[in-house]
Amino acid sequence: MEDPIIRRAAMAEAERAGQTLDPAELEKSLRRPRSLINFILSGLVTLLTLSALVPLFSVVYMLLVKGGKRLGTEIFVTLPPAALEDGGGFGNALIGTLMMVAIAALISVPSGIIAAIFLAEIGPKTKLAHAVRFGAKVLSGFPSILAGVFAYGAVVLVTGKFSALAGGVALALLMLPTVLLTAEDAIRMVPHRLKEAAIGMGANPTQTIWHVILPTALPGILTGVMLAVARAAGETAPLLLTALFSNNWPMTKGRVDLMQPTASLAVLIYNFSSMAYENQKELAWAAALVLVLFVLITNLVGQSLSRRRN
Repeated sequence: MEDPIIRRAAMAEAERAGQTLDPAELEKSLRRPRSLINFILSGLVTLLTLSALVPLFSVVYMLLVKGGKRLGTEIFVTLPPAALEDGGGFGNALIGTLMMVAIAALISVPSGIIAAIFLAEIGPKTKLAHAVRFGAKVLSGFPSILAGVFAYGAVVLVTGKFSALAGGVALALLMLPTVLLTAEDAIRMVPHRLKEAAIGMGANPTQTIWHVILPTALPGILTGVMLAVARAAGETAPLLLTALFSNNWPMTKGRVDLMQPTASLAVLIYNFSSMAYENQKELAWAAALVLVLFVLITNLVGQSLSRRRN
């Protein structure tokens, strides 16, 4: 079928030329070589897009088949089993992942947004802004293992122990460039007329940023935060050097303890996938399914917020 927009454009062009265009003749024009080539290329692009999605859907299907059968309430609240035991779960790894991602967000989100405000509004053309922007772009391609090495030297060696805090610092280093660059773009997209209206009403620069720019740019900022969280949740290498792993809950005397080795879903998958015991392998598949679903949902939320901003 013909695109209605093309039909209206062709008829409008004919009216401007003083001609009357029969819709039947316009239908025949779809059989011309240009229309045929357009149809073939559109079909080719659709086919290539579906082909690119095959790996994603195949991975999700495999995880649903192999990990879905172990999903249940008990695996979220129990600890990993010993080598020769059945049952068990990864509740401690799930809690540990959420803890370290939360620590990373508390570090990277405020600092990233403050830096983005400086880059977009306060000193966008200063030498410091160019240096910070360049550093953020370099960090966006930073190997994750090097973030773990940095956190190992900055936290583990200083405190003398592996901990959730060290893991959170490593993940914050990976989240920061994504939060900073997306927040800067979101702030730059705020219409100038809103800023001028706020200044015209007597608002000072701080009030303009706090009450006008940030609320308007919030969907874009949240998009960057969601994407950064999705990346941090799936990292393994930095946590091997910082948080290590533990079969216990991250608690001491009934209180959450950030200064002890802490389990995470990514490291649990890494450890259990190479075990010789079927029970551990099944738990690794179930943990992988939970982690992939978390990352997919987080990305979908980020894309939804991005569409809302647009």
